[in-house]
Amino acid sequence: MSPPPSIQAVILAAGLGTRMRSKTIKVLHPILGTPMIGHVVQSALDAGCQRVIPVLGHQRQRVQRWLDARPYADRLHYAFQDEQKGTAHAVWSAREFFEGQAEYTAILCGDVPNMDGPSLRNFFAAALDSASPVSLVTAVLDDPSRYGRIVRSRDGDVRAIVEYADATQEQRRIDEINAGIYLVRTSFLADALSTIMNRPADNAQNEFYLTDLVELGARDGGVFGWAVDDPALIQGVNTRADLANATAFARHRINHRWMLEGVTFLDPANTFVELGVELANDVTLYPGVHLEGATRVGSGTIIETGCVVRDSHLGEDVHLKANSYLSEAHVDDGSAIGPCAHLRPGADIGKHCKVGNFVEVKKARLDDGAKAGHLSYLGDAHIGKQANIGAGTITCNYDGEQKSKTEIGEGAFIGSNTALVAPVRIEQGAYVGAGSVITDDVPPRSLGIARGRQRNIEGWADKD
Repeated sequence: MSPPPSIQAVILAAGLGTRMRSKTIKVLHPILGTPMIGHVVQSALDAGCQRVIPVLGHQRQRVQRWLDARPYADRLHYAFQDEQKGTAHAVWSAREFFEGQAEYTAILCGDVPNMDGPSLRNFFAAALDSASPVSLVTAVLDDPSRYGRIVRSRDGDVRAIVEYADATQEQRRIDEINAGIYLVRTSFLADALSTIMNRPADNAQNEFYLTDLVELGARDGGVFGWAVDDPALIQGVNTRADLANATAFARHRINHRWMLEGVTFLDPANTFVELGVELANDVTLYPGVHLEGATRVGSGTIIETGCVVRDSHLGEDVHLKANSYLSEAHVDDGSAIGPCAHLRPGADIGKHCKVGNFVEVKKARLDDGAKAGHLSYLGDAHIGKQANIGAGTITCNYDGEQKSKTEIGEGAFIGSNTALVAPVRIEQGAYVGAGSVITDDVPPRSLGIARGRQRNIEGWADKD
């Protein structure tokens, strides 16, 4: 049995996207935390493309810098389109990758982010079965708007694509449109693009159209048109409204998949889970939750309304209460966080801990059972098992030049409104009186107090 044909992907990503009205190139605008071009590259790789060739133009350094930081960077090669002279010219910019390379070349659009890997793979399979030199994705729309129209023969064969600006009134009534996604035999692509680029750009836009491939392909082996089941898969993004619609589609697809895996969404339309997030079964997500980056959430965990969790790990049976914010934090099994807690990078919360309302933790470890109920800042600290941190406690970790660490031993009790001036150690079982400013170590099972003695002046209020 012969191996399947090799496929490479060319992604058109050179245009600025002026209708986005942004200083940022269109393909870097995110869909659930990942720039649009990242979705397209990942789909191409998931569909089996051996390598991917983004064609860059505007802000090429920004786009390439983002792509080069991805795990798949070694499978990327770049082409550059210095002047935007149309879609055929964009693909022509990648012609150095045609000769002696992959047998087939997929042509994808950097602003069509929701054509996922499995759908793209299905298109490739059908296209290869057809043995046509040119295959393309189409869709039938109730309102085809200004998309290019698919012109078929009476026998149903694809004969041409007519851009809206060049279409007759009769052709504009056609409801089948071009999705801008192709699979082309690479040898044919090289020859056809040479033909297109060596004749006048005789059209309303004065550009070299990639759609002219279809006319050439119809003369040489035929063109295969593959109609996508769900037109939302090939939705292009040109405006912020389009971006919102594409995000809604991606959100629905991701959330639906997790619900089938045993995750409860109380309001799926208002819960945002990015692609890299991992959820165990029996997780419950309230409305308004945002799970971002490489976040992992263990079984039985409940995340309430308004929580944002970025690049963090939550263990099993964690209760993340409303409006808490976590970034690069770790919370172990059975702990309760919030409401309105802030866990910053390096926060490491042990099992069955409590981090209550308006507690901020940064680069600090709370051992199992430790509690900080409310209104505290714990930075650059190690807090032992079963220690209790009273309201208003602050670890004074910065002296204006360097950070220093606070050590609080197992079972220690820190009274309310206490300032612990690092470096300092509160030993095992020690107590600190409320309102103290502690600058020296407190020995085990001792009481540390550092505050002015109270003085009552009788009759003070009766003075003239």
